[in-house]
Amino acid sequence: MIEGFFRFHRDVYPTHRDLFRRLAKEQNPGTLFICCSDSRMIPELITQCEPGDLFVIRNAGNIIPSFGPDPGGVTATVEYAISVLGVRDLIVCGHSDCGAMKAIATNISLEGMPAVRNWLQYADAAKLVSSAKRHCSVDAHVDSMVRENVIAQINNVRTHPSVALGLTQSRLNLHGWIYDIESGSLEVLDHESSTFSPVLDS
Repeated sequence: MIEGFFRFHRDVYPTHRDLFRRLAKEQNPGTLFICCSDSRMIPELITQCEPGDLFVIRNAGNIIPSFGPDPGGVTATVEYAISVLGVRDLIVCGHSDCGAMKAIATNISLEGMPAVRNWLQYADAAKLVSSAKRHCSVDAHVDSMVRENVIAQINNVRTHPSVALGLTQSRLNLHGWIYDIESGSLEVLDHESSTFSPVLDS
C-alpha cells in the first residue's frame, strides 16, 4: 500500500494538483453514494468520478437505519450531506454476491457476531419480501435479497427528516442501483414498478 501511495504521489497527484488545491479548503459533492463495504465495490471506480464528486457511506449491506431516537453514524452522515453539503442525489447501490444479503438469504448462523446480527435486522423488510417469493436456486434468492434490500433501504432513508424535507422541496432525488461485479453492468430502480432495468443494452 505504501508503494501504491508512492505511485499516486509520483504519477497521479501532479496531474490533479489544481483539483486538490481547490478541494483543500472546501468540498461540494453533488451525490451521496451509499454502498457496501465489500472490497470489490468501489464507487469512484465504477462511476469514474473525481475526488470531491461523491460523499460516500460504506457499510455491511449498504444499510440505512430508519430514523430513530438513537441516531448513529449513518444517520448523521445522511443529515450532514443533505442539510449542509446540499447534495442533490442520493444513491443506494447494492451489488452482486453481497455477503450480508447471502447471510440473510441462507440463514447463516451469526451467533458469534452479535453486532452483525443486530445490524442486519435493518434489512428485515427485504428478508420478509424476498422470502415470500419462489426462488429456483440459492443464487436467485441472494439476487432477490440484494434487490429487495435496495428498495427497503430507500424506504428507510425516506424516514429521515432531512430526506423528507429535501424530497418535499424537490431538491433531492433518490436512486436505487444494482452493480454486477462479474459483468460490470448496472441496473437502476424504477420507483413506480419496483423493478430494476439495465442501463446498457445487452
